[in-house]
Amino acid sequence: MKKTNAARILDRAKIEYEIIDYEVDPIELGAERVAEKTGQHIRFIYKTLVLSGDKTGVIVACIPGASELNLKAIAQISGNKKCAMIPMKNIQELTGYIRGGCSPLGMKKQYPSFLDQSAIDLEYIYISAGIRGKQLKINPQELQKLSNAIVGEIASTKISTKC
Repeated sequence: MKKTNAARILDRAKIEYEIIDYEVDPIELGAERVAEKTGQHIRFIYKTLVLSGDKTGVIVACIPGASELNLKAIAQISGNKKCAMIPMKNIQELTGYIRGGCSPLGMKKQYPSFLDQSAIDLEYIYISAGIRGKQLKINPQELQKLSNAIVGEIASTKISTKC
């Protein structure tokens, strides 16, 4: 099995993880589809979002897959007045990753990282391994330490429109 940059970083740090392969749907790359394809409950799937703060520049946020990022909360915790999502066309240039395969580990640069509080009490979470079709099952506390992520309440619960 070919290792991703994120997996190699975990190997070097001697952090336990598991790589989970799943079938990619190139049209639907969302966390709900990842949960479905991996057979995991959505509460364990975390998505990586890349933003720009008006004072700090690029920052990274990991939030539950069924949630939305609270822009006011991430701005406050990151020391910014305002934060906005990075345009999709700039993600690969900044991180080295593409949409649907953006991992909080192994980006081109070590950007300030933030992890939603909801992850910390879980035994494990799933994050992108750095390519579409692979997830890393990892202890969130280990992820937090390795990425130097600041933990805080940065996600808002999505209101589902599905019946």
